[in-house]
Amino acid sequence: MKMMRNIVVALSLILLSAPMISGQDLSKYRTFSLGTSLAALSKQVGPYSHYTTLIHQRPAAIQELTFWTLHSSRSPVGVYPVSQILFSFYNGELYRIVVTYDQDDTEGLTDDDMVQAVSARYGTATRFYPEINLPTNDVYASTETVIARWEDSQNSVNLFRSSNQSSFRLAISSKRLDAQAEAAMFEFEKLQKHEAPQVEIGGRLKKEADELEVARQMNQKTFRP
Repeated sequence: MKMMRNIVVALSLILLSAPMISGQDLSKYRTFSLGTSLAALSKQVGPYSHYTTLIHQRPAAIQELTFWTLHSSRSPVGVYPVSQILFSFYNGELYRIVVTYDQDDTEGLTDDDMVQAVSARYGTATRFYPEINLPTNDVYASTETVIARWEDSQNSVNLFRSSNQSSFRLAISSKRLDAQAEAAMFEFEKLQKHEAPQVEIGGRLKKEADELEVARQMNQKTFRP
């Protein structure tokens, strides 16, 4: 009974903290909207609650902004029961939002509980269980299971559960921008592979030239014909 009571309380808190979005808009998570500029979102979360990382700049700029709720008391955005939000940008435009929920606030909740809670925001879900890689650059993210998906012609929302069953994540993405970002990252990997030999040769030649210059300067001081 105590466990059931805890589940009901936790689920109610999640539902209360996530008010319904008019028209079940899949382009938004709370007050955050896909397509927002990096500058505008940085201002929205506040200057003390985030940091930004440049993933790569060619052939398109891919950036990530991590919003830590540890400093959310200084942010104008309410985040309960979220522990972290990762925002991804393609050429300065928000194309993906990955929400990590706090483990304590989702403890005891089943997959069905979470799908029901998220469906209150986004409508009827499609349920399926293939294992996929969570679409982030988080090196600590292991293979996760997608529990359910909500989608329309432009956007998709995916609910994940970690492989150790301890946490949930929600990923909201623009299909168009996500495809462009994935293509840019693939092209970047090709550029790296193509340029790697040239970079290696250039680095070796520079090292040899530096070593030769050091030897020249030493010999220049000591050589006597």
